[in-house]
Amino acid sequence: MTQPIKSRKKKWLIAILAFVVVAGIAGYYNRTALALWGFDVFLSDKVEKKLEISYKPLEGRPVPEPVVYKQEDPFSLLLLGVDQRDQEIGRSDTMIYTVIRPADGAILMISIPRDTYTEIVGKETKSGNEYKDKITHAFAFGGAKMSVETVEKLFDAKVDHYATINFTGFRDVIDAMGGISLPIAEDLVNKEADHEKFIVKAGQDSYNGKDALNYVRYREDAGGDTSRAGRHQVFLNAIMNKAAQVGQWSEIPELIDIMGQNFSTDLTPEHMIDLAKNMLQSGNRTIYSHTLKGEGHRLAEHGTWYFFADEDDLTSSIGLIQAWLNPATNKEQLPLPEEYQNKTTKPVESLSASSTSKESSASPSADER
Repeated sequence: MTQPIKSRKKKWLIAILAFVVVAGIAGYYNRTALALWGFDVFLSDKVEKKLEISYKPLEGRPVPEPVVYKQEDPFSLLLLGVDQRDQEIGRSDTMIYTVIRPADGAILMISIPRDTYTEIVGKETKSGNEYKDKITHAFAFGGAKMSVETVEKLFDAKVDHYATINFTGFRDVIDAMGGISLPIAEDLVNKEADHEKFIVKAGQDSYNGKDALNYVRYREDAGGDTSRAGRHQVFLNAIMNKAAQVGQWSEIPELIDIMGQNFSTDLTPEHMIDLAKNMLQSGNRTIYSHTLKGEGHRLAEHGTWYFFADEDDLTSSIGLIQAWLNPATNKEQLPLPEEYQNKTTKPVESLSASSTSKESSASPSADER
């Protein structure tokens, strides 16, 4: 006997609803894959074209060979966060030697405090001897190239790629993303005579570009330069976490336009896109970070204040870099910074400012350059 029309309609309605529910669940649990599919179909070519403006190989250094991405070995990237305002010569407030292992989704980030006293490669004294200064000044003297070669000397390790980001450009990007989350437990009050004056209120659900940038610039806590480097790591992770959220991929072309001339790298547009997609898809992506330990003091009374890296910690950091750059090292065998040696089974994020502040002596009250 033929089923009544109402009964057949009801069964079709139930079947359609069931399909929608199943598809919705599948879409939720595969939302990253769906977002990447949408990116490939609608945005990949557009993004690659927009990124061409940021591709700037360093003069005087070999242009990196194109890579077959899925076969790529671990590589190093020097991330330079430049605090450049108006027409002044920028200094690299953030210097992070980063080892990226695309095959296993692991990242090692070693921050170098901006006032670290070291040889500046490519600059000499008037008498022709090696020139030593704060590492932040390498960028002011010779741009990204001098910063790269100075860091290579410090760590006795190659820098395969570089990326410079003007922190001022981040302000509009963060606003366009709807703000970012930051772990600020107490108000940050910049009030010293020679410092820019601002207050960043604690406990906000989301921080706009201005507050986030001031979070990076704040330097009046006990940890000084080391704490500031820790905040830079937290800041960069917060941006990566927000950018990886579902729905953000469609805004990528706009965000690239906003960054404009504030971003430069010798990673090709194709490489950047493949790298971002690979790290986003990694189900076990982990970031381990460390800030060089040391102490600060002046070389002469009333002289410039410097940060002096602890030799044992510097040697340990060099060993970490060598092991992480070795493609024969399995992820399970990777040595970790001492902060994580009891946390090897859990994905980790950057250290908070509070956890790094104990490892440095107090900084001077003024930003002495």
